[in-house]
Amino acid sequence: MTETQTQQHSFQAEIRQLLHLLSHSLYQNREITIRELISNASDALDKFRYHAVTSGQGTVDGLGIWLEPDKDAKVLAIRDNGIGMTQQELIQNLGTIARSGSLEFLKQAKSRAGEGTPDLSLIGQFGVGFYSAFMLADRVEVISRSASDTTAWRWESTGDGTFTISPVTESVERGTSIRLHLKEGMDEFTEAVRLKYIVRKYSTFVPHAIWLDAEHVNDQPPIWLEPKTSVTDEQYQNFYEYLTHYPGQQPIWHLHLAADSPFQFHSILYCPDSNLERMGFGRTDHGLHLCARRILVQNDNRDLLPDYLRFLRGIVDSADLPLNVSREALQDNTVFRKMQKVITRKVLDHLDSLATDQRETYDRFYREFGVILREGVTANDGNRDRAAALLRFTSTTSAGTGELVSLQQYVDRAKEGQQQIYFACGTDQNAILRDPNLEVFRKRNLEVLVLTDPADEYIISSLGTFAEKKIVSIDAAELQLPPQSADEQSKEPAEQQKNQEHAAELDQLIGVFKEVLGERVQDVRRSERLTESVCCLVNAEGSMSTTMQRILRMNTPEFEMQKMILELNPTAALVQRLAALAASSTGLDFVRQCALQLHANAMLQAGLAPDGNEMAARLQDFMLQLASGK
Repeated sequence: MTETQTQQHSFQAEIRQLLHLLSHSLYQNREITIRELISNASDALDKFRYHAVTSGQGTVDGLGIWLEPDKDAKVLAIRDNGIGMTQQELIQNLGTIARSGSLEFLKQAKSRAGEGTPDLSLIGQFGVGFYSAFMLADRVEVISRSASDTTAWRWESTGDGTFTISPVTESVERGTSIRLHLKEGMDEFTEAVRLKYIVRKYSTFVPHAIWLDAEHVNDQPPIWLEPKTSVTDEQYQNFYEYLTHYPGQQPIWHLHLAADSPFQFHSILYCPDSNLERMGFGRTDHGLHLCARRILVQNDNRDLLPDYLRFLRGIVDSADLPLNVSREALQDNTVFRKMQKVITRKVLDHLDSLATDQRETYDRFYREFGVILREGVTANDGNRDRAAALLRFTSTTSAGTGELVSLQQYVDRAKEGQQQIYFACGTDQNAILRDPNLEVFRKRNLEVLVLTDPADEYIISSLGTFAEKKIVSIDAAELQLPPQSADEQSKEPAEQQKNQEHAAELDQLIGVFKEVLGERVQDVRRSERLTESVCCLVNAEGSMSTTMQRILRMNTPEFEMQKMILELNPTAALVQRLAALAASSTGLDFVRQCALQLHANAMLQAGLAPDGNEMAARLQDFMLQLASGK
């Protein structure tokens, strides 16, 4: 053979190093060993049950898994009375790394039975879970008797790349016993409390009884696999308490889901009765229990639901999850993303149904979790409009009644010709209701959403529109009121006539105000929104609301407040008197001082801070003038 010819060689494996890699690097924590060996035992029981049913031989009664710790000997045995293994199967399954007996059994069963094969949910299909035993043990002993053999065999290895196999002379019942001769420092795995915790964490829902010291450890039934009609309220409640560890606490609602196409999964989701985030406990440490064929894969999966549904608790079980070899992570996100999409849609469907058919329940839910749900408006998952429809607010119509109003309800009862949805925001409801900008809305009986949470303002502003109506703040310059009805117009001719008579004087007053205020404001103009107050500040078109600016200023001192527009009420007695003084040119100095003071007053009403020293000096000057009779 010349040097240029292609040569073929076999991979060489250093078995000792390979076993070390499998047992120490593939799995993230030592608890997984118990999970893996219990899963293997469960598979062995499923195989025996299948064998007994298809062959008509043997009984399937009394199948189980036993954990048998020996603290003195530092040995943990995991035993089952499943199908067992012959000598050859021990050599093939345990002596060949990555050869799965479960996978081979499944292939053979399907080839024999074709379309009529019973559903076999065998977990261990990678053939490496057994070797996690060497994370805990420096010697592993396997004693097994096959259902098809009368002789038991002992397989033994220290993980050094070799193993021994020998017949067992004493009588051994059908099944397999894996004896872990624990390493130094692994005594915790002979403690009953520790073993119970591991079983209940990972293997509670294994479809076979797991026994420890004569106690049935996995006694919580997997109710999510049952039809909804067969699960009682008590079972739902018990399962909720199991998941949350909140004894006696009842969820606001639950959702029982099942899907078979395009992928299979079963799930139960619960909404707790209280929001810890709202109580000041910080961001919820959320996550769902994720299972593959009843075996826990992750107990805090945060990707199955979007962040705005993080308050939900529950479990999702699927046979279609693309797990990695260690079954601790997902290999392929495609199926996972599709599953998330389906679950999210089902949850939103359920919330829609609650909002329509069980309004009291939905309002209770929203008061607790609306602060989280509203984040769905800004989420990039295609559910923006659905999340917007689920929002609820207090309004000037419902203030004091406790009623929550949806955007659709607002639109349905809007005035004819109303093209905008109006909102007001502030620190508290009473302060908002005193806002001068509300006067025209109150006069014309126009509904305004009342937002006391700054996040609500951000959410609703980012939404922009709803049902083709622009959402605007009452202090926005681009505010558009609906046309007045004939009845409203008939009540104002005298007032309109009076305003026209004083229009020239008002224009002159506005000119003085603009001169005096200069760069303090963007503009000064007559107001169409004030009916009682003398003046108010409004934001220029395209500007964020005053409340949002104020919050940004508090958190970012270098943030510069945007210049606002001062609006003067032409019907206010003070404005008309100042206009007359400005027109006569006899009291211009006084008018100029009033311009500065009215601007400061408007700032205070808007929650802004004027120059205190300047304001105090000006007020003292006013008082001096009054005291002097000038």
